[in-house]
Amino acid sequence: MIPPEHPVNAGSARFDGKQLAVIAGPCVVEDRGMMFEVAAELKRLTDNHSLPFVYKSSYAKDNRSSRGSFRGPGIKKGLSVLSEIKETFQIPVLSDVHTPEEIPQAKEVLDVLQIPAFLCRQTSLLEAAGESGLAVNIKKGQFMAPGDMARAVDKVREAGGQQVMVTERGTTFGYHNLVVDMRSIPIMTGTGCPVVFDITHSLQLPGSGEQTGGEREFALPLARAAIAAGAHAVFFECHPRPEEALSDGATQLPLKSVPDLLRDLLQLWTFLHREEE
Repeated sequence: MIPPEHPVNAGSARFDGKQLAVIAGPCVVEDRGMMFEVAAELKRLTDNHSLPFVYKSSYAKDNRSSRGSFRGPGIKKGLSVLSEIKETFQIPVLSDVHTPEEIPQAKEVLDVLQIPAFLCRQTSLLEAAGESGLAVNIKKGQFMAPGDMARAVDKVREAGGQQVMVTERGTTFGYHNLVVDMRSIPIMTGTGCPVVFDITHSLQLPGSGEQTGGEREFALPLARAAIAAGAHAVFFECHPRPEEALSDGATQLPLKSVPDLLRDLLQLWTFLHREEE
């Protein structure tokens, strides 16, 4: 595997290709009890395996299938919950940002600003993220060729941001379907950034009803393929009861399945990296 030319430090988590790094959490901020339950379990698991970990949950979701879909508690309430989790568990936190105007408030809490896939070409947003001084994770648009992500990275870097990651999350393939071209992993490695594979969003069947559908059963084979292709980190959303989740319930992983997922991926990671040790 080719290590990133420009490793990223996100709070206590380092994305340098030496260890499998993890970005995970519920899709969107819901009730405090559930958020803490997930944070505690993910912290335990990643500590047990000595994995760099960033807790992910969005305070707001703007890309919704329908107007009535849950969009989150908003920036004030959402950041309050994420701040409490950050302090309680001593873990870095990540959320999506949608406009340059959000960033001054978001940066007071977040360790990583995430650029949503549909906004990965928004120059003003990328520049504002770069000016923040925080780590930035750019999701590859479903409409983007992986090589074109270099321009998005350049926008952040030219604004002063040097801590940049890029994330593969599937490409539109006809109507209501995504496919993952694993060539995108080594192609995006050419940016010098750590490359993250978004397991759960790659499983989506977008716009296939009032809520986005998905095929959760393909999580493990896609994740294995991404690790084998050279991904430096994995991203996934999880929930104690996905059937009750307020967002992306069809693709969020059951929290109880995460130990087996991490164990499987770490076995593969160790096998692939055995000659580097």
